[in-house]
Amino acid sequence: MELVYSTQNSDFDPEKRYRNPAHFDRPEAGVTHAVVIGDWPKVVEAYEEQGVEVSLLKPLTSQPGESDRADTIASLEQDNAMLRAERDGILRLIQAAEGQSELEHPGAGELPVRLFGALKEINEGFEALTSERDNLASEAELLRAEVSRLKAAAEPVDNAEKIAGLKAQLDAANVTYRANASVESLEKAVADLQQA
Repeated sequence: MELVYSTQNSDFDPEKRYRNPAHFDRPEAGVTHAVVIGDWPKVVEAYEEQGVEVSLLKPLTSQPGESDRADTIASLEQDNAMLRAERDGILRLIQAAEGQSELEHPGAGELPVRLFGALKEINEGFEALTSERDNLASEAELLRAEVSRLKAAAEPVDNAEKIAGLKAQLDAANVTYRANASVESLEKAVADLQQA
């Protein structure tokens, strides 16, 4: 039986049997030919000691070596540093939105820069609304003062004095009137006197 040792995750030939060499601990019984894909000397030596024919193939994708791992680690560290910087920028923007600090440009990171733009627009809109509100409040106060002035100017002369003056004219002409006569009826009686 032929047995293939490979770390591949797909593209298996249904006619062949596969094993992952990373989990190899001893040769399997009944194997007449072992195909080892990649650099797995422990697998090769074990089968050769058993007298089994071994074929070595290069993997379609290279196995991660030390330099690949170092590159991956460096890339992950760079990604982590970038994410930490973005997180710090977002935290500063949240503190500014909560009023704990001034709104400042975060400097880097796509999300913090976008959030800064949105917060800046909101802040500018809020300032414009506040200014407009203050202007309207000022105008309303001026209007209230004008209405009070106009009301004071439009109020009739004290009715008691007016009534007393009208009654005096009617008394002088010996015209009778009701004791609780309205201003309008007294004015009419005085106007009738003047026409007569």
